[in-house]
Amino acid sequence: MEKLPPLMYQVADVLKDMRPGMLNPIYARKRDKEALKNVREVSLRCLNGYEVAPQCTINQSIPALVFSTGGYAGNLFHDYSDILIPLFLTAYHYHGEVQLLVTNAQTWWLRRHRRELSQITRYQIIDFDNDSEVRCYSDVIVGLHSHKEFNIDPLRAPIGHSMANFTQFMRRSYSLKRDTLNQIGGVLKPRVLIIARKRTRSFTNINQIVQMAAETGCEVVVKEPGFGTGMAEVANIVNSCEMMIGVHGAGLSNLVFLPENAVLIQIVPYGKLEGIGWYSFGLAAGKAKLKYIQYEISSLESSLMEEYPKDHPVIANPDSIHKQGWNAVKNVYLIQNITLDVKKFRPVLIEALKLLQNQDDM
Repeated sequence: MEKLPPLMYQVADVLKDMRPGMLNPIYARKRDKEALKNVREVSLRCLNGYEVAPQCTINQSIPALVFSTGGYAGNLFHDYSDILIPLFLTAYHYHGEVQLLVTNAQTWWLRRHRRELSQITRYQIIDFDNDSEVRCYSDVIVGLHSHKEFNIDPLRAPIGHSMANFTQFMRRSYSLKRDTLNQIGGVLKPRVLIIARKRTRSFTNINQIVQMAAETGCEVVVKEPGFGTGMAEVANIVNSCEMMIGVHGAGLSNLVFLPENAVLIQIVPYGKLEGIGWYSFGLAAGKAKLKYIQYEISSLESSLMEEYPKDHPVIANPDSIHKQGWNAVKNVYLIQNITLDVKKFRPVLIEALKLLQNQDDM
């Protein structure tokens, strides 16, 4: 038998802006039907003057915040964009004096992000779907505020928080050593993290890339975050680096751990994805006070050339694929691998090194 959705009662002005009924969606992607399939609804019932509210079993003088860890939770980009950034926006200014009521609560997700959550609330996190208590609060916030994809608009934030404030929050959550590169002065041998994964959007010539980067004077670290690597380990590795290089959608959300003034280089796959790349990570990098470079590969650097003739629309006319919608784009251009032209990329890396050396511009 399917469980009934969590039920809240409106008494006086506790939920004064809410109307009775189902309060779906409480997830940041409020118009994404696919994501909302995995988000439980919350029901609100308003009591009239003749009805009596259930007897409270727990009274709290702090506000409560109701949100979901369903949707696309588990994908790290969506963990940030759909949950953690909106959660920071909605609740961080309570300075821990707020209780979280979570629908679609997944133990592994709460454990994965326990450090961030402990900075949001000092109180027990409640699995709202399976809670038998009648909890009474003076104030209840239903759902999370969200401004942009993986970004924050300070003009709309409750107390003017920015993306730089969020990345600072992330570094503090993991007790990272560096907030900014200015704390260590000039960088003699920059440490560069190359995010190299073995699935789609992988580098097929990683050894050549590492050799070229080393020849320019970099200390190179190659890592695939997420596979047998805890969040704390990833956070410390990223924070120890002055530069991070990765392919679009393949671990770049770890930019939240970079110290300010570090450099992020996004490798954008072939297929007219430059706008998506900029919107997803370029804007956020700038707002997080990082230096940002976007490198867009040519068709000759793409594994798509091995799968399609050069006159095929996938190669010759990417616009025609984009006109078929996001699923078509995703199923073609986000499953390619990349053989980076190291001669063409070398000047890009040198430009990034100059950005690091020019501390006065930071």
